[in-house]
Amino acid sequence: MRGLRVVVAAIGVLGLVTGLTAPAGAAPEAVAFTQATAVRGADGGHALSWASAAGSVRITAVTSPDATAGVELGQSGGSGALTAPPLPAADRWYFRLTPDRGDPLVVADRHLGFASAKNFRDVGGYRTSDGRWVRNGVLYRSTKLSDLDADEQRRLTGLGVVKVVDLRNLVERLEEPDRLPAGVAHQVADVASLEHGVRFHDQALMTLLEAIAAGLLSGSSDLGQSVGYPFMVNFVGADRAFRDFLTAVATAPGPVVVHCSAGKDRTGWATAVLLTLLGVPSEVVEADFLASNTYTGDPRAVELSWLRAAQNQVQRLYGGFDAYLRQGIGLDEATIAALRAKFLV
Repeated sequence: MRGLRVVVAAIGVLGLVTGLTAPAGAAPEAVAFTQATAVRGADGGHALSWASAAGSVRITAVTSPDATAGVELGQSGGSGALTAPPLPAADRWYFRLTPDRGDPLVVADRHLGFASAKNFRDVGGYRTSDGRWVRNGVLYRSTKLSDLDADEQRRLTGLGVVKVVDLRNLVERLEEPDRLPAGVAHQVADVASLEHGVRFHDQALMTLLEAIAAGLLSGSSDLGQSVGYPFMVNFVGADRAFRDFLTAVATAPGPVVVHCSAGKDRTGWATAVLLTLLGVPSEVVEADFLASNTYTGDPRAVELSWLRAAQNQVQRLYGGFDAYLRQGIGLDEATIAALRAKFLV
């Protein structure tokens, strides 16, 4: 976030990220699976596990989340595990779990393994509080895409990505512009932009002092981040950026990538906002946030106290996440409904 700090130092605004609890929507139809994961091994094989009330489950490897036919891997109990051997080369393998009763579910390893973008991963594959699942292959979160090589650009096309939403500031974008394949749109949603003025929902000095005190109390290793996260709720310019991001995802005709520089702060907040809107439990939102420590290779890349500082700011300013979505970010009901329809199964 070095470039971000340069732009916002004058107003005391820097990082981002969070996750809270969204109100549950109408009860969906029963989904057979209560747990399901796919983890790719070093040899290219996948370890699958699932839990359901079904009597049996058929497992099929497919190269698209919408495909119904592929490589049949076998059938097992309603709850079980299976190790899939390495499969032929493909941009990505998904695994369709088809129970003997109830709806099928598609799972995949969340991490894409981009060498130049270590934190490139799928936002899908999580179960919501009301028993639905967030679709894979709709939104990816990432580090900067300025170092993509030719094969990684080809893979981006293979994933069907139609748009990249860039949360970085002008300096960052000029220093390290994204390298994208032809046909992929690039949209700027600068979280620290001063284009629309320097305005806050609450007194900036008060937010600054409270954030520093909370950071000291929590033992934060980076007080700059402890200050930056709540400012991403308080700064009006950030609201516009997050609204633009969510609107882009809701309206895009295909998969979207959202990224900043390291893919952990601004991108972490954007992801947490979306997952919370979809009804993913707060502890799962937190786990997705903390996964940046694993994927970046830096065990101190993010701290939970930073995320919770933003959560606390949402509660203080709006009294809850639902009001933050509508009154802070400014999402309308149609966009919220479109996002839930697009992601939830």
